[in-house]
Amino acid sequence: MTSLLHEPHAKERRLIFANISKPGYKPDIETYLAHGGYAEAKKAFTMKPEEIVQEVKASNLRGRGGAAFPTGAKWGFIRHDDGKPHYLCVNGDESEPGTFKDRFILHQDPHQLIEGIIITCFALNIRLAYIYVRCEFTYAKEILERALKEASERGFLGKNIFGSGFDLEVYVHEGAGAYICGEETSLLESLEGKRPYPRIKPPYFPAVLGLYMSPTIVNNVETICHVKHILRLGAAEYAAMGTSGDGGTRTFCVSGDVVRPGFYELPVGAVTMGELIFDLCGGLRPGRTLKAIIPGGSSSKILRAGEVYKIKSKAADGSMIEKEVKLLDLVLDAASVAAAGSMVGSAAVIVMDDSRNMVWALNNLNQFYAHESCGQCTPCREGTLWMSKLSTRMLSGKGEASDPTMLHTIADNIAGRTICAFGEAASWPTQSFIDKFPEEFEAML
Repeated sequence: MTSLLHEPHAKERRLIFANISKPGYKPDIETYLAHGGYAEAKKAFTMKPEEIVQEVKASNLRGRGGAAFPTGAKWGFIRHDDGKPHYLCVNGDESEPGTFKDRFILHQDPHQLIEGIIITCFALNIRLAYIYVRCEFTYAKEILERALKEASERGFLGKNIFGSGFDLEVYVHEGAGAYICGEETSLLESLEGKRPYPRIKPPYFPAVLGLYMSPTIVNNVETICHVKHILRLGAAEYAAMGTSGDGGTRTFCVSGDVVRPGFYELPVGAVTMGELIFDLCGGLRPGRTLKAIIPGGSSSKILRAGEVYKIKSKAADGSMIEKEVKLLDLVLDAASVAAAGSMVGSAAVIVMDDSRNMVWALNNLNQFYAHESCGQCTPCREGTLWMSKLSTRMLSGKGEASDPTMLHTIADNIAGRTICAFGEAASWPTQSFIDKFPEEFEAML
């Protein structure tokens, strides 16, 4: 996995991956302390909790797990006058196909996450935190538990940490390897020992009714790691790295048909799709041309090479202007990718060249989502299986003339009709693949 982290590119700004990049860096507390570790946690205890929350709000940090919700705003939903205990759940499930950054952080720099947890918990008066990882992350779990033991032995966790009078316990919880547990309320159900069925929102917003019906913050691994860097740099400097309303850096996981797949930590909005693929990733495989890009993990809508999008932006005088942008000139930030009809999601960029069969690719995804549906909602439980059967039939050469239309119709009747966003995650690939590449689906009939 270390081969996926390349020499830093001039356009990168490594915060989360700064120490991991250094030769000989080890995931133990001695190495972390030698590189300035836990300095920001100690700094946090010289601040008021509300000051830390305000810094995170001002930093414009957005969640790095997929939904891109403003982190400071989520933290602000916590009530401090209800008399209930508060909880932090760090989402390390990372089950979105194409996403592999959080596991790398857990393997290589677990104390960075622990420091972020300490700061977050102090800011929100949380005395108990959980790190939720999927069962396939066996090695990551072992590393985390060893790191937690090291931190406890140094007095950074447990009773009276840093001599502040603040108590904090952190535990690792191993899930059963279900994609649905990446959804925050499903994660909470799993953590409580129940079947991981997502909860209805409202009323079960985790910040109000979360773990054990108490206020709970759920953020993913990369998001929590950013908290220490916000305190280190200050909210203004951190925010200035990114775009308006989306500050800091974002780690892109690039996979597929590029010369150098791997991790690239970039200031938000600093590069275009073309710059990421050709400047940082070394371009496509020899002799191939670009066919399509999935910009934010498998659940985001596919974008076809050669497309042109109308993107609105704010001019210097405050007025809104509209310009046409080609796919490779599309800026990699949440607003621009959304305007192109997809989403930046977990920043897992999957590149496909002209050797790829789009029906095969969609069938691969349909089989995944049919397998991973939790089964709580009928449209999702039945619809994902139907989509998988139809795309399998088409791929086998036994497709019927009505299959593409039927496939699209099933997807249309899943999206927006389920308790959680799994319905959209399963539907968007089918909708976009058929819309973008109708000729390939017709050729299979």
